[in-house]
Amino acid sequence: MSGNPNWIDYSTTEMADSKHFYSELFGWEFEDLGEEMSHYHWIRANGQLLGGAMDVTGMKDDSGEQIPSYWQVFLSADDAQAVFDKAVAAGARPLYEPTGTGDIGKYAIVLDPTGAPVGIWEPGSTKSDEFTGAVGTPAWFELMTQDYDAAVKFYSEAFDFDEVRMPGDFRYATNGPGESSAWGLCDAKGMTDEAAGSYWRIYFSVEDCDDAVTRVRELGGKLLDGPMDSEFGRIATVADPVGASFQVIAMPSA
Repeated sequence: MSGNPNWIDYSTTEMADSKHFYSELFGWEFEDLGEEMSHYHWIRANGQLLGGAMDVTGMKDDSGEQIPSYWQVFLSADDAQAVFDKAVAAGARPLYEPTGTGDIGKYAIVLDPTGAPVGIWEPGSTKSDEFTGAVGTPAWFELMTQDYDAAVKFYSEAFDFDEVRMPGDFRYATNGPGESSAWGLCDAKGMTDEAAGSYWRIYFSVEDCDDAVTRVRELGGKLLDGPMDSEFGRIATVADPVGASFQVIAMPSA
């Protein structure tokens, strides 16, 4: 579905350590595409293509500092250039102009008006499989925003976000109703440190949240928050050994 997450991208300052961590934690397989593709790696879980990983060692940000390790969410686009243009018109700041990667696809990255980087991915010959929430794969995506109204306006204009509000006073909306939705938009003002700004979260499905947290620690990662129970499952926020944070969620039994 256009506007839903269809690719995840991982930047790391320690490729070998990161590959070991995620292979042991989730059972992922990594495929090095070689020098021609700057040693970009496909990431697969039980044969399912999830996204890719890149070594950013030595790469600097705008302030001249080493780019940190982090996870990036990409949203689906039938036409990356058209969506990029809509995003910029809606107030986004361009970070990477639409760029083709041969017949693999075309990508772009913008900074949304609330400060969260978001990717645009127009798949070509290489498509990630639909994210179904199988163990070891993404189960949910979430934008934690410091400006809920501005975020809803932007994602509605640029990515056709279909705001379906959850009941109650807390402002949280999904992109469409029920099981058709793949991501949510959360009013994080007052919930998270404003200095951290707005950012995307990726929730990876695990069989047992507490066991996953134990394994994260054994592999050199850290527990940042939780585990805690929710109506959607038991959740924890963790970081890998190079500092990239993500969520693990054990979905409730049917």
